[in-house]
Amino acid sequence: MRIAILLKDRCQPKKCNLECRNYCPPVRTGVDAIAMGPKGKPVIAEELCVGCGICVHKCPLEAIKIIQLPHELEGELVHQFGKNAFRLYRLPVPRKGQVIGLLGPNGIGKTTAMSILSGQIVPNLGDYDSQGSWDKVIEKYSGTEIHDYFVDLAAGKLRTAMKPQYVDKLPAIHKGLVRELLEKVDDNHKMDEVTTRLGIHGVLPRDIAKLSGGELQRVALAATLLKEADVYFFDEPSSYLDIYQRLEIAKVIQELSEHKQVVVIEHDLAVMDFLADLVHIMYGDEGAYGVMAQPRAVRTAINVYLDGYLREENVRFRDTHIKFEKRPPRKEWESEVLIRFPGLTKRFKTFTLKVSEGQIRKGEVVGAVGPNATGKTTFVKMLAGEIEPTSGEVGGEATISYKPQYIKPEFDGTVREMLSTNIGRDFESGFFQAEIAHPLNLKHLIEKDVNTLSGGELQRVSIAECLGKTADIYLIDEPSAYLDSNQRMVASKTIRRAIEKIGKSAVVVDHDVYMIDLISDSLMVFSGEPSVRGTAEGPMGMRDGMNKFLEAVHITFRRDQDSGRPRINKKDSRLDREQKARGEYYYA
Repeated sequence: MRIAILLKDRCQPKKCNLECRNYCPPVRTGVDAIAMGPKGKPVIAEELCVGCGICVHKCPLEAIKIIQLPHELEGELVHQFGKNAFRLYRLPVPRKGQVIGLLGPNGIGKTTAMSILSGQIVPNLGDYDSQGSWDKVIEKYSGTEIHDYFVDLAAGKLRTAMKPQYVDKLPAIHKGLVRELLEKVDDNHKMDEVTTRLGIHGVLPRDIAKLSGGELQRVALAATLLKEADVYFFDEPSSYLDIYQRLEIAKVIQELSEHKQVVVIEHDLAVMDFLADLVHIMYGDEGAYGVMAQPRAVRTAINVYLDGYLREENVRFRDTHIKFEKRPPRKEWESEVLIRFPGLTKRFKTFTLKVSEGQIRKGEVVGAVGPNATGKTTFVKMLAGEIEPTSGEVGGEATISYKPQYIKPEFDGTVREMLSTNIGRDFESGFFQAEIAHPLNLKHLIEKDVNTLSGGELQRVSIAECLGKTADIYLIDEPSAYLDSNQRMVASKTIRRAIEKIGKSAVVVDHDVYMIDLISDSLMVFSGEPSVRGTAEGPMGMRDGMNKFLEAVHITFRRDQDSGRPRINKKDSRLDREQKARGEYYYA
């Protein structure tokens, strides 16, 4: 089964010579396999396409994909967005008593599947010229497990609640106080109970526009949980949350699944492992198609995802498998000192941060870990010179490149224009193109307007912009937000490799524990009472830092026997007790 995809955001006929049509063998013999559509863009007739792939290779903008799909997918098409447009195959089935997880790269239909199951999209079953019909959907799935679900959804008997992916857009949709928003959706008068459990009772009197990313995430989760529904959907619930908050959210969702149906999209593999019961791996081609594989037990599913090969379907969806190496921490970093701080204090009206004496050496990558609202971003801003310490001073004449936690697409123009403006000549250098732009896959974003980028695309561009500037120290705040599992691994390796090759230093703040372990030489550990006081210690060695950090949040990790990936131990399990007794919380 052959499908033809035209990526409309890449296709720009005014910038090419219509190579797709001019070189197409059927067209040259008088068969209109590729015709020009009413909007001036090519339209590919899939039934006339011979699959030669010439148009794919000749298109200078790489806007065409001709893909051969397994014949087993015939009749499995759920939704298609238009002629030569993205299509989704198969759907997950929500089950009461189990958390159903969706795991896969960005851009292959996970959110689309959720939108269909929540009733926001009526699937057209591939008939994109007519509006979707529930009658046709119910007839199509007669005799299958999902049939009754669609019958109830179409009849309005199933109430659904969905937490959106991009919580940073919440202030643009809802104005006013947090309390006012939550009161509107509090169907069962449980606002005090839910907000206390999520740790946001104190933000109820605050304006939504003034909340941090972590607070916005928990407000969005609270708004979803307060709604009375039969099926709950959570799209990336862990973004911007620290590890303690992630596990608390996971426990809340698990408790909800005991009497409701729950579906979750999550890219933090440790959280997905801890949270889900069954997981559907999704594979496909970004912007072209997505296929929902059969459900697997969570441990098996994650290991299969890392391996990149679905044995039952005989499908390899990734060229290489992701490796987790069981390695000891790196030795203490030794090189000349770049920045010294003899002890810093920063006092705000309601928050005080105290930083113990420390230093950052040349070529060293320092990871910053700890609960939200304990001063990590404040410390980074003091290093960047954006905030003056109340006492103490940062010693050294280092130049800074800073990627902030919250990225706003404020540049009016294309990605190419923005990078060229902000990086200068280095944007065209072989180093930037080979070591930063290529692994972060910026090739197809380069001509896009910055204001049209998705959260994940904007994150990759911002990381590239930060690394592309000439500086002595690179400050990167939460680079994993909105990146899928594979992109997080790539971003980690890109940051690590770039810093090593240019011989500079970096401070990376993130809540993905494995990403921090993969990228760091040493750790800054933050602790304290969130939004009241914070204490920072380090940089210290990785083993000491991880043990200090995880001891504070009462979590231990073990290694999976097959893949070597870190897995969270159940509280008070045998391994949990043994590791705590030995004081080895991560490197067991």
